[in-house]
Amino acid sequence: QVQLVESGGGLVQPGGSLRLSCTASGSIFGMNVMAWHRQAPGKERELVADITRDGIMDYADFVKGRFTISRDNAKNTFYLQMNSLKSEDTAVYYCHVSPWGGGVGGYWGQGTQVAVSS
Repeated sequence: QVQLVESGGGLVQPGGSLRLSCTASGSIFGMNVMAWHRQAPGKERELVADITRDGIMDYADFVKGRFTISRDNAKNTFYLQMNSLKSEDTAVYYCHVSPWGGGVGGYWGQGTQVAVSS
């Protein structure tokens, strides 16, 4: 069984930065894609960024140039560095690991709240 533990959320002012971490315990063999998704109140969950085991990254258009995803395979941990945060980035952020990405299958973290407000 795989468990994902997230950390790093919180309250930040517009223009500020946060770094989210997601650490996996248990065997994640075959979980090639690590991703961050988010869900704002009243909205569908959406993909923010993902990264493959080989380091290929992909970003949603609304975070390109502001967010950076990275991973440390040795630590079974991946990160989301969020810069230039906007109020519309306010959401619960979930990490996800899976064989193929796309939010399908695999395992989810419990979610961490990010609030951007002055």
